[in-house]
Formats: sequence, C-alpha cells, structure tokens
Amino acid sequence: MEIFYVFAGITILGLIAYGLQIWAVRATLKEQVIGNRLWVIGKKNYCLSPITYRPSPVFPISILKPLKGLDDNLFDNLASFCTQDYPEYEIIFSLQDYNDPAYKVARKIKDKYPEKNISIIVKKCEDGLNPKVNNLIPAYKASQYDYVLISDSNVMADKDYLKEIVKHMKDPNVGIVSNVIKGVGGSTISSIFENLHLNSFVIGGVCFLNKFLKMPCVIGKSMLLKKSDLEAIGGFTAVKDVLAEDYVIGERIHKMGKKVVLSNHAISNVNEYWGVSKFLNRHTRWGKLRWRIGGIKYISELIGNPVLISLIPILLWEISRTTVSFALFVFISKIIGDLYLGKITHSNSNPMVYLLSPVKDIIIGLIWFVPILSSTVVWRGNRYIIGKDSMLSPYPETRGPQKVARLFGVVVGMWSWRYRIVNAIKTRIA
Repeated sequence: MEIFYVFAGITILGLIAYGLQIWAVRATLKEQVIGNRLWVIGKKNYCLSPITYRPSPVFPISILKPLKGLDDNLFDNLASFCTQDYPEYEIIFSLQDYNDPAYKVARKIKDKYPEKNISIIVKKCEDGLNPKVNNLIPAYKASQYDYVLISDSNVMADKDYLKEIVKHMKDPNVGIVSNVIKGVGGSTISSIFENLHLNSFVIGGVCFLNKFLKMPCVIGKSMLLKKSDLEAIGGFTAVKDVLAEDYVIGERIHKMGKKVVLSNHAISNVNEYWGVSKFLNRHTRWGKLRWRIGGIKYISELIGNPVLISLIPILLWEISRTTVSFALFVFISKIIGDLYLGKITHSNSNPMVYLLSPVKDIIIGLIWFVPILSSTVVWRGNRYIIGKDSMLSPYPETRGPQKVARLFGVVVGMWSWRYRIVNAIKTRIA
C-alpha cells in the first residue's frame, strides 16, 4: 500500500502543477496591450503592469520563411502572411534546392500576390549543422529592414499578427518577442496527438514558466527581434551548430539585459496528416533537446505527467479497485483540463478527440526515457549526435562489422536500461 501512496502523492502534485498551467494559459490569453499599458481583460479591467510603451512609428519588418518540403496546409499558411493588416513588410522565402516541392508553392504565392514585396532565395548553404539556420542565413543577408521575424512554414497567422506583436517592440528594452502557439487541424491519429500536446503540455509549460517563474520561453515558430540585437550575440553564425537555436538566441539576448516577451496573440501551428514515425521522431528529438539543456530539471516533465504516474501503482503493486479508480480519476481530470484548454485557445478540435489525451500522455511518458538512453537525433534527413546545451556534431557513419557491433550494443543496452538511466542521471547531476 505504501507504493500506492507514494505515487498517488506524486500524481496529485502533477495535477496541481497542471492546474497552475491552465490558470497561467487563461491569464496570459486575457492580457492585452491597450494604449501604452498592459491590461487584463475580465469582469473588471485593471492595470496588471506599469510597463509603459513609448509612442513610435510602425517598424518595417522582414519576415524570414525557411522552407523545406510540403508542410500541411503550406499554401494557405504562406498566404496568411500576405494578407497582414500592416503597412510595410517584406517576405523572404528561403530554400536550399530548386527541386524542393516547396519552391513551386512559393512561386504560386508570389504570383498570386504581385503587389506584395516577396522574394524567393534558393541557395545551398552548409555553414552549420542546423539545417533551419542554414536556410535562414541567406534570407537574413537579403533582408532590408532592421526588424526581422523568423516564422516557420507550418504557421498560419490572422491579419492582425504583425500589428499585435510589434506593439511590444515599442519598449526599447525588449529584445525579442515570441508568441503563444496552438495546434489546429488533425486528420490522422498522430496529428491529433500533436495538437493535443501543443494545446496542453507546450502552451501550458510556456505560460507557466512565463507567469510563475518569470522565464519566458522563446519558441522558434515565431521570433521578432532587431538585427542589432541578433548581431550583438553573434548572429545566426553563433547558433549554426545548435539544435535549439531559438532557445539559445533568447537566452543570449536575455543575458544582454534585454527583455524576452511572450505575446498572447496566438498563432496556429497546422498539423493535418502526420504519420506515426514523424510524431515519434519529433518528440524524441525535442526530448533529447530538453534533456541536454535542462539536465536534472528534465525529471520535472515526468513528475508533471500525472496520467503515466497514476498507472505505476497498477504495474508495480496490484490491479485493485483503489489503483484503477485513482487512475480513472486522473484520466478524467486530464481530459476535462485539456478540453478546457482547447476551448479557451479556440483550437476548434472535435470534443471527442480529447478522450485520446490520456493515450497521448502515456506515449509521451514512454518517450521521456529515450533521451536518457540515446544522444542521436534525425532532423530533415540528417543524423547528428546532440551534446550539452544541444550542440550538434556529425554522426559517424559505420559499416559492416561496426554496424553489427552497434546492433549488439543496442540489444545489450535494452537489458541494462535501469543501470543506464541511473548512470545518465548521475552524470548530468555531477
């Protein structure tokens, strides 16, 4: 019975943390910059912060769009940036190869909106190991404005996007602005899982860190910053061999003494036709990234997964009315919480898909262990070894007997997984 009480206690802590995440998301989404102050919109409007923004002209913006392959809804995603209610901006689509299918889509966008300042740059860049940064470097060199917005190709924005995020830049102490992101779409089980994760764990974690720990988390899908600040930290060259280039850019700008701001203006991350392999690869890569950056703090993610923790007494102790009832209580609580988050973020998902939330949490919980056992990542067809602070190094190619030896090592490792987990955690603590 002691085992049950231990894990039940950890599960309750996880549910409390999840409740605080929900509160943080709700509070963040209710904030608005009106006039020259930051306000919360509720039953009573009141001043939340004495932050004052100096009146200034609208800043021209260079939007950098690195493209690779056909993301879900790519044409409409790119088109949404051509209809912004903003007076002056340019869009730069950057690719590595004319044979990339995204090139044809970019051409169609340029043809459809001839009145917009749209450039398409196709240039093979191999300056670093991060393929996204290699795409951004040529686009950045071609950009003409002092403010640059880095935006992923799977992002869709409404017409007020630029107008809303630039408000924060009127404060000269702001160095970078990122956005709240919600997952939309979902025609396959994997894309549904991805959207459920974005609309619970990701948005909850980002808002929690920002609200309670005053640790704004920069998300690379939307980053607005000034060229002078980016160049002060070494530009894109400084992060060309880093997997978490967005995190490192935000951290270095913060160390400069500039503010890192999370805008409550939500943008949509469209995930429609994901396959299982894409989902698993994405989250093992993200997990390895967080493990290499956070170290022992990575354990908090496991504790913060009440669904998985609630199942442990059933596996380690016994299947009883108490253990099963408690797990069902946790499952239902998580379903209701995720449903509420989906409602306040306007993700427009079918309410029935939230019944899959516990299944998604279990899968994510099992993936949590992978980064401790492996340091290899695959991204955009490239294989790397990820090191401390998400630094990348080339993956050594092996052939013949070496492949057999590596396979044997994997098999042996499967039998010694407990030792490897404990040893890896001790190493990170040290």
